[in-house]
Amino acid sequence: MQIMARVIGSLALALACTYAFAQNAALPMPPSGVIGVQDAMLSPDYWIAKLHAPDTVLMSRAQIDAQNRRMFDTDPSMYDLQRIGPTLNRAQVASWIRKVSRMPDKTLLDEHDQPIPAATLNAIVSNVALDQIPAQVTARYGLTVHRVSLRSFPTKLRAFPGKGLQDFEAFQESALFPGDPVAIVHTSLDGQWFFIVSPRYAAWVESSAIAVGHRDDVLAYAAKAPYRVVTGDKLRTVYTPEAPDVSELQLDMGTRIPLAQLPPDQPVNGEGPYESWTLNLPVRASDGSLRFQPALLQRKLDSNADYLPLTQANIVRQAFKFLGERYGWGHLYNGRDCSGFVSDVYRSMGVQMPRNTGDQSRSPVLHFRAFTDQDDHAARMQAIAEAQVGDLIYIPGHVMIFLGWNDGQPYVIHDVGGLVFRDAGGKMRWTKTNEVSVTPLLPLLISDKLSYVDAITSIVRIRP
Repeated sequence: MQIMARVIGSLALALACTYAFAQNAALPMPPSGVIGVQDAMLSPDYWIAKLHAPDTVLMSRAQIDAQNRRMFDTDPSMYDLQRIGPTLNRAQVASWIRKVSRMPDKTLLDEHDQPIPAATLNAIVSNVALDQIPAQVTARYGLTVHRVSLRSFPTKLRAFPGKGLQDFEAFQESALFPGDPVAIVHTSLDGQWFFIVSPRYAAWVESSAIAVGHRDDVLAYAAKAPYRVVTGDKLRTVYTPEAPDVSELQLDMGTRIPLAQLPPDQPVNGEGPYESWTLNLPVRASDGSLRFQPALLQRKLDSNADYLPLTQANIVRQAFKFLGERYGWGHLYNGRDCSGFVSDVYRSMGVQMPRNTGDQSRSPVLHFRAFTDQDDHAARMQAIAEAQVGDLIYIPGHVMIFLGWNDGQPYVIHDVGGLVFRDAGGKMRWTKTNEVSVTPLLPLLISDKLSYVDAITSIVRIRP
């Protein structure tokens, strides 16, 4: 996913992230219309069984931690909150805001495909209040209390770049999850939005989703132990009328929450904890300040005492837990987009990655093979032949996880909007997926003249 303001000017990149064009008469056409895919392929075990050593650890925990440190030290798309503030100058804050808060120069449409009035858009721009940034900004710090959207502008208005493009929300950037730390560096004119810097993104968030606390408390929260890591796609805490702020709270894959140190024989929010983990979750008091509240997460749900080992089997299993989840640009629709999908999968194994495809594909910390116009088709096919399960394959605006080979065809799992291909009779067909899908890679096309293989910009391998 790229910043929407940039994508609108080049919609082809956005469509590349959601539509795969395939032409291969040799592949079977099942009733689903998803070319080359049979029901057996929709199980992770099908692909894991093809691996020689699926449980070999690819990187140790120490190696992953060291890579994460290098990521925050050297990757410009990542932010080490320990180094932000407590005092910032106006130019730095304004630069962060201007980077994301850029109104597209094309007409934006509302949910009914009607043009949004210029006065409405002007009011949104005014709410940014760039002229209100003081010469010296005192940063505040907070923890996210529930999953919430990150926006390019301080508004909940939904805007779209063209008719029928409701899967591309113009002001949607990304998302934050419970327990995510942020530095608050600006407030909107109406006081309802914070401009925040999080470890992987800087954007606008509703102030009601952030509990403001002492800097040391906020930054120490993520390092507390013991903890649980969410290894399922989406889990929910136990329902509790006694503590509605943490009742049935959604926790997405890769979220790490410390455990509350409470007596095991005492009820938590009206329920005994013996068959649940007692989490220590941040909540927002009525004055906006940070508090902590215990909440129960059932032991039977998919969580772990630490990040999962980085193995090919775990990469495949974690990716398949999202199979069939609806595509969501910037984590919209309670889902995720192509880059959000791969980063959440790897996050469950402790690997930190940039948010957007472009930053992921060229991160100075990750091992990648870049491709240019000088690389011919044969060179790219050779790279596919040498790909390993779990490798990330990038084309402009899109990323896929390499699954392996089946009957001489390479396959991927990715968050994709649909497939356009020629059937056995040469007729162009279209199948909408709009979800995390298993598909063949060859011979996917971006256009009639450009294949996915020939559009590859990078192949990333997560290794020491």
